[in-house]
Amino acid sequence: MNRTFWNLLLVSPAILGLSSVMSATAIAAEAPATAEANQLTTAQSSESKIAEIVGEIVAEPVAAAPAAPEKLALNSSVEAAQTPVVKEADAEKLASIEPETSEAALQTTPQTTGSDIELAAPSAPTSAAAATEPLAAAGTAESSPQASDLAVQISPTDTAGKIEVPAVASTPATTPATTPATKVEIAQTVPAGMGGPIVPVAPQALPAQPSGTMSQVTSVTQLSDVRPTDWAFQALQSLVERYSCIVGYPDGTYRGNRALTRYEFAAGVNACLDQITQLIGSTGNLVTKDDLAILQRLQEEFAAELATLRGRVDGLEARTAELEANQFSTTTKLAGEAIFAVSDTFGDPIQARDANGNHIRDRDDQTVTNFGYRVRLNLLTSFTGRDLLRTRLQAVNVANYGASTATGTNMARLAFDGEEGSQFTLDELYYRFPVGPATVFVGPKGLDLDEIADTVTPFNSTGTGAISRFGVRNPAVFRGPQGAGGSLTFNLGALRATAGYLAGDSDAPNPADGRGVFDGSFSALGQIGFFSRPFDLAFTYTHKYNRAGDVGIMGGTGSALANRPFGQATTQADNYGVQVNFKPSRRFQIGGWYGYTKAEQLRGGGNDATIQNGAITLALADFGRQGNLLGFVFGVPPKVTESDVARNRNTSYHLEGFYRFQVNDFISVTPGVYVIMNPEHNEENKDIWVGLLRTTFSF
Repeated sequence: MNRTFWNLLLVSPAILGLSSVMSATAIAAEAPATAEANQLTTAQSSESKIAEIVGEIVAEPVAAAPAAPEKLALNSSVEAAQTPVVKEADAEKLASIEPETSEAALQTTPQTTGSDIELAAPSAPTSAAAATEPLAAAGTAESSPQASDLAVQISPTDTAGKIEVPAVASTPATTPATTPATKVEIAQTVPAGMGGPIVPVAPQALPAQPSGTMSQVTSVTQLSDVRPTDWAFQALQSLVERYSCIVGYPDGTYRGNRALTRYEFAAGVNACLDQITQLIGSTGNLVTKDDLAILQRLQEEFAAELATLRGRVDGLEARTAELEANQFSTTTKLAGEAIFAVSDTFGDPIQARDANGNHIRDRDDQTVTNFGYRVRLNLLTSFTGRDLLRTRLQAVNVANYGASTATGTNMARLAFDGEEGSQFTLDELYYRFPVGPATVFVGPKGLDLDEIADTVTPFNSTGTGAISRFGVRNPAVFRGPQGAGGSLTFNLGALRATAGYLAGDSDAPNPADGRGVFDGSFSALGQIGFFSRPFDLAFTYTHKYNRAGDVGIMGGTGSALANRPFGQATTQADNYGVQVNFKPSRRFQIGGWYGYTKAEQLRGGGNDATIQNGAITLALADFGRQGNLLGFVFGVPPKVTESDVARNRNTSYHLEGFYRFQVNDFISVTPGVYVIMNPEHNEENKDIWVGLLRTTFSF
């Protein structure tokens, strides 16, 4: 394969260089000089810009004096018959033109031009022999590279013609600039029949760019991977700041070292063609016949690629139009979850006791196997891309094993139980949005403590996490009056600070005396957390106030005495929790929590009580196959350890194990079992076993 064929393969990147600069021709400002002076100035400026554009697109960045040539792969399919060669006669004719340097020819004034014209400093043209020398003579045969990896070599020893990029004159128009020009040597060829050189347009002649994704890059300094020391910096600066037809990628990078495909090349040409169309419409007679001939040649040369690109765009537009016509909302998407649950309890008769721990009667476990469900439809709405309006509709009918008709103890409750008459109700409504480094939550319904603060456990999800109510999270600080209110979370790198206030769902909208947002039951939370890749740690404080008749300090977990240490009398409690999770690898996590509560009876006695609980968790992710989860929970449910009224005499233990089998991205099946030893912290009660088969559909 001779060197002539290699020259042919350079035509494709040169064409993109010509098309990118061509947008400047449409509004080029012409100085009042003689025709010969204009032609020489145009030739110098055009060759400089072409070299910059070609170097930006097809070459690896190289040093000013590289020790060895570098190569960049291009896609090319130009045939050998189209090899462009600069004609010697034309070059000699151009070299013989003497520029007119008279004062009349160089002087420009605002009265005659109406705009500023940048004049390039004069530079000595290369000799006719060097300018007209073919890019490469026939040489020895070389090994044929792959069809999509043909290399362009750039080095100081190339036999191609060299171009000197002149510096912009900074002196008045009547005084020739003497500052030496910065030289960028780039191998260049001009395709035959492509017309004459193109003059870059003055910045003030460009039309205003509309706002949009690609127009956001207005300066080359906004491209994170481009430095002023890069050899093609000036060329890229001209593309971005003056022509705006190739402005980089949406993530703020230019990726100048990346190989260019023909489709990307066609996309660049298409962008410049659109820019030229705008310039033609706004500048009228500034486009010459030669420029239009070059534009026509570019369109013919890349007709196939442009047609493919436009076909893809048309297809995407059609699909987008169809989606827009049939979509539910432009800002909202639906995320749903459906749970099928088969469960039952097993155990010997337990001792029923009153709030003071006195024996009432013996009762048998009379539960039978049951089949329940829970369905949640979440409408997730975003108005800015960073905020979230969450609306949840829920229908649930899952056995509550804490009821008197079941086990009679909250320790046996499932994580997702509830009985709402199989009716869809509004379960959750809140809005989350960022304010600088902070995140704000505000909502009138269903906003929970575990949503505004981090629970630091892998089992917090009731649909895919732990199967028991106690095993989901620390009940001392993450269960209590909640539903309506707001919170503020500051993200300080690895540190996170949260403060929030939530009123009870039933009290917040009630205007009656003793209800409302501030007079009814509420929880006030504060948390400081440290979150890193191997280790998460959080300290949480929650102050709870439960009005008379609405007391449940532990949120339906632990013993009955722990939930109501003073019966239904008005109670306040200071709750302290520490949560930790150690993650030495993605597949292994071990952690747990400890909760300490100091409760006080506000009316009818002024009694105090101390309540404690704790747990250890173990999570083995991807156990058996990717997506699966094997989990264990061992702990002590909330227990009254000290009290002025009554306390739990013994200790209950909670042991839980489950295995979530991920069938696919949308379906998981979780068999699990947990046992409560010494239920209600009474060793006279026999153990209670709860078995569950949970199937979760996510969509």
